[in-house]
Amino acid sequence: MSRMLSVFGEVEKFNDPVAKNTSGYDEDMEPSFAGLDLETPPDHLLQYARLHLEELPDTKESVIQEFKDLIYERGDVMPHRMDDPFLVRFLRARRFNVEKSYRLMTRYYQFKENNPEMHDEVNPFHLKFIGDDDVLSVLPNREQTGRRIMIYKMGNWNPSLYSMDEIMKATIAILECAILEQRAQILGGICLIDMGNVSLQHAWNITPSIASKIVELMVTSFPVRTHAIHIVNQSWVFDIIYTIFRPMLDERMKEKIYFHGDDLDSLHAHIDPKFLPACYGGVQPEFSYMDWMDSLRNNPRIVRDKSWTIFKTIPIKDNTKYNSIKINACSEQCGRRRRRNIETLDYHSGRQSQSPRRN
Repeated sequence: MSRMLSVFGEVEKFNDPVAKNTSGYDEDMEPSFAGLDLETPPDHLLQYARLHLEELPDTKESVIQEFKDLIYERGDVMPHRMDDPFLVRFLRARRFNVEKSYRLMTRYYQFKENNPEMHDEVNPFHLKFIGDDDVLSVLPNREQTGRRIMIYKMGNWNPSLYSMDEIMKATIAILECAILEQRAQILGGICLIDMGNVSLQHAWNITPSIASKIVELMVTSFPVRTHAIHIVNQSWVFDIIYTIFRPMLDERMKEKIYFHGDDLDSLHAHIDPKFLPACYGGVQPEFSYMDWMDSLRNNPRIVRDKSWTIFKTIPIKDNTKYNSIKINACSEQCGRRRRRNIETLDYHSGRQSQSPRRN
């Protein structure tokens, strides 16, 4: 029987007319290659954001300003960017709840600080071997609700050649590029995990520490919402692995994972097969990790975007001092505001507060 693991909020079913209509997708249309959409979201997506993310035109600007004021006032994190498009990523991921968005941002930078090996001088094109092994890929087309699908084929991973950390580096590279797309910020994404041919050797390499990092990355510490996770071709070995993850998942998280086994009809009840590759009962061709990266590298707007070069650790403030940091113009502006001891204004109460304090 399928079970569902929810990462955020309510479950939006495959046959939910609101999800289908507001995504702007017609189930009868033919799938095609969908490059990153870096334009302003169309009206149907903005409507979806209003209905599901509390992204209201009348209050959006003031909520962004409230978020900025909170960052300056508390001073727990020094973002490498403070422009509105960057901050909106966090607000959308937490349905425009400023406090939750702030905690997400803090966790985002804390994850970078705690795992510098996954960000420091990481070049996503040097992870070609993961694509060669067909361990991780992103489908070139979106599914029927307009969401992208990231696929892991864990049985293709050879733990004796490289660790799970390398797969997580590639995942971060994909997510950082995909989140440039406002569609992804609004709709979230879908993860399909193929556990076929997973052995005890794989299970032994999924330690509690690795599991914790995966949950942090996919659930608590990255500004993108996971709409659903679909597990296919799992065997009894998966039960061993899932035992490690289960204590880390709360009830909301357990509402959006589906275990399908080898029942493709069960998978197709959620993802129309016309949007899936042939190996999952669909009609689409395979698409590798490097195909995805090459398509992004050839887009000049993506190359110019600051996020393309974020694969370096951006330290955050600890309890005693600031670490040395390379910051761009946005962070320099933030730093100047700190140094000038500018007072910030509490948006709701109108009271003045001290400039960001150091713990």
